[in-house]
Amino acid sequence: MSGFKRGLALIACAGLVACGSGEPIRIGFIGGLSDRNSDVGQSGERGVQLAVERINRAGGINGRQVELVSRDDAQDPAVAARSAGELAAAGVEAVIGPFTSGMAAAILPVTAKAGILNISPTLTAMDYYGKDDNLVRINRTTRDNATDYARVMFARGQRRVAVAYDTRNLKFTESWLAEFRQAYAAAGGRLAGEVPYHSQPDADFAGVVRAMLKEHPDGLFFISGAIDVARLAKEARAQAPGLPIGASEWAATEQLLDLGGHMVDGLLIVLNFDGDDESPRFVEFREAYYRRFQRDPGYSSISAYDAATVLFEALRRRRGDEPVKAAVLNYGPYQGLQQRIAFDANGDTQRKVFFNEIRDGRFRPLAVDPR
Repeated sequence: MSGFKRGLALIACAGLVACGSGEPIRIGFIGGLSDRNSDVGQSGERGVQLAVERINRAGGINGRQVELVSRDDAQDPAVAARSAGELAAAGVEAVIGPFTSGMAAAILPVTAKAGILNISPTLTAMDYYGKDDNLVRINRTTRDNATDYARVMFARGQRRVAVAYDTRNLKFTESWLAEFRQAYAAAGGRLAGEVPYHSQPDADFAGVVRAMLKEHPDGLFFISGAIDVARLAKEARAQAPGLPIGASEWAATEQLLDLGGHMVDGLLIVLNFDGDDESPRFVEFREAYYRRFQRDPGYSSISAYDAATVLFEALRRRRGDEPVKAAVLNYGPYQGLQQRIAFDANGDTQRKVFFNEIRDGRFRPLAVDPR
């Protein structure tokens, strides 16, 4: 039986505890687990692992255990396409991922051909918004985030900001920059420089910052992953120690705090979760995550856990041969760790975000309203 036909057979009996041999329901995961910005993918995989372990302890989905099949996209299109093909061949019901817009272009055509739905915890680029395709997203868009950043930064007195952006994840960074450029101009500000660079271990980060400073901006902003933001912040503190710095949500991982140290103190960044939330649901998750992985959860792990929650509930309630995407759209809204998740007809959603400033090695929420 082909992987696709085998997947259809699994769908047909998903709601029946006694169906077949009780074979597990296979769920795919794909993300960057070995590249320069692997912190996002690794954190996301941990969130999904925790969700799988929890549902299996509770008896699985309609009596069937869940089996997680993980693949690395290595932030390389060829690897990503090959890994997506391996997930399709494994007969997974759906795939949690991809985690970066740059890899989505390689992954989505492969899974679409196999009739497999992708649920992305973190994808935001406008290329994937408003389309009836094989993708649903747990995150808001680059337009939403960039617009809010523009308003907050302008309100904090920044009128001329220079931006650096990583071309390795160009679908995300160009989308983010385009939306920010428009929203910042509408607020009354202007960009004092747009500096592209290619993320790699020997990248000239000092040169990137020098180029950002040529037009004497009153702020620096980085559309980059955590490892690069840490190095860019170090150069910014050396070359322009008094200048405000900020970074897009892509960098808001635990690795930014670990690598940045005191160099990222004062950096403005947005999180799509409330780190100070003391609700019983979130506290219990945070403590369970720490016990399992000996670290605190970040935005990627929280969003991935929410993606798994949505998928498992949709599979539990799916009827007969109902497509997975239809089930996801039909049975919401879903209760995430902190927010209710409701999709429109294309699988897009909204998500509340929280502006933070890094101080003393922690993300500290700011009392700001971007509206």
